[in-house]
Amino acid sequence: MAENKDNLPAEGKASQSEVDAFLRRLTAVPAPQKQAGRRGRLIFAMDATASREPTWDRACHLQAEMFEATQSIGGLDVQLVFYRGFRECKSSPWVSDSAALLRKMTQVRCLGGQTQIGRVLGHAIARTKETKVDALVFVGDCFEEDIDDVCHRAGELGLLGVPVFLFHEGGDPIAARAFRQIAQLTKGAYCPFDAGSARQLRDLLGAVAVYAAGGYRALQDYGKRRGGDVRQLTHQVGKS
Repeated sequence: MAENKDNLPAEGKASQSEVDAFLRRLTAVPAPQKQAGRRGRLIFAMDATASREPTWDRACHLQAEMFEATQSIGGLDVQLVFYRGFRECKSSPWVSDSAALLRKMTQVRCLGGQTQIGRVLGHAIARTKETKVDALVFVGDCFEEDIDDVCHRAGELGLLGVPVFLFHEGGDPIAARAFRQIAQLTKGAYCPFDAGSARQLRDLLGAVAVYAAGGYRALQDYGKRRGGDVRQLTHQVGKS
């Protein structure tokens, strides 16, 4: 990788029970262990193949929520990883503000090709062996790889304590099964979404970012500050 650079609802949108299950899994992840003063580190990985083109721009803008949500708890460093075309899989430098990441994301254009989730997981393994990565977020719609190979890498990542939070666009059942297994092996979580659940995706991305930066207590505080749906969701998790 260049460094520089089982069952799903038919419509592909998460039900309230699935959102609750996602957040229960989120709070079950051990709180990140950080040295004093260290910022949270999160890899934000996206499928940039042709099928994602209609919703790419929306996903690019939703990521700003991750940064905004963590400013009061020490902030978050994020690295963008994306794949597209013929074995093109790239990562950005670590960035600490939404504007910098958005500039990088809006320069990417979707290109036909097969999924490379195994390479994304391999990259996360390599990065966390250098400096601990607190979480990996993945947004995609398909799975076209050897499931055993990908699950082996997911297991390695799980042993390193890096949970993967997978947001599944659309209703492809093969991808749903694979994404659920990756989430299980890394002690992460899985949640489907569709074009009608942009707000839900934004809020859940923010919740993952807050948890990566500060753990469950920070997630509870975030829900209290935000109110509305976020508070309701985190309150439900606290009771589960």
